[in-house]
Amino acid sequence: MEVKNHLEVGIPEIMLNSGHKMPVIGFGCAILPPLPLEEEVRIFIQAMENGYRHFDSASFYGSEEALGEAIAKGLEIGLIKVRDELFIASKLWVTDNYYDLVLPAIKTTLRKLRLEYLDLYLVH
Repeated sequence: MEVKNHLEVGIPEIMLNSGHKMPVIGFGCAILPPLPLEEEVRIFIQAMENGYRHFDSASFYGSEEALGEAIAKGLEIGLIKVRDELFIASKLWVTDNYYDLVLPAIKTTLRKLRLEYLDLYLVH
């Protein structure tokens, strides 16, 4: 199977104030009802194979672990060469929107995604 990146399939990017580029079309990671982990991983891998490089996640979706596993697998099999090829967004759930809960929430998100950083973190 030929794997294409987002630019090869015509997904445009915009330049953010930070100087980083963001694909304007992202793959939403909300899967309701939740599927078995392996099935969710397969869906995210297939999205990468189809050119998606922007993934829109949230702690509330319950799919961060599957996305993290898919990212690790994508790197392992060469589907993506480096983490920087992806734009990963996640969101802080409203119940964690308190001074002392924000940092633990983002740390949990990063652990589940197996990432050192997010490209975008929003309040859900």
